[in-house]
Amino acid sequence: MPNARYYRFEKLDVWKDAREFVTLVYKITGNFPSKEKFGLIDQIRRAAISIVLNIAEGSAGRSDADFKRFLKMAQGSLHEVIAGFYIASDQEFVNKSQFDQVYDFSQKLNARINALIKKL
Repeated sequence: MPNARYYRFEKLDVWKDAREFVTLVYKITGNFPSKEKFGLIDQIRRAAISIVLNIAEGSAGRSDADFKRFLKMAQGSLHEVIAGFYIASDQEFVNKSQFDQVYDFSQKLNARINALIKKL
């Protein structure tokens, strides 16, 4: 990875946190049953990735109002991940500890997104 940071999003702590969240989601969903590869696993992972991508896209130098709109879409994707983990919990694909780990991280990430929205 290059040392110099060119893009605005690369400097945002919330974007870095979102990347860590994706890594956590991938790690935990990697233990789901293989029959869910093109179902719940794919849906949850795409939603997690969408958080990172919306933060990046929103930071692309448009207006603050536009950036806020993308941050709110990122929050929607975050909610989708949590809803997916509720389903995974209901199907016993995750244990309480795994669910709590994702849920707790999601609350931290959501708070960071909210803080950025208020700052803009």
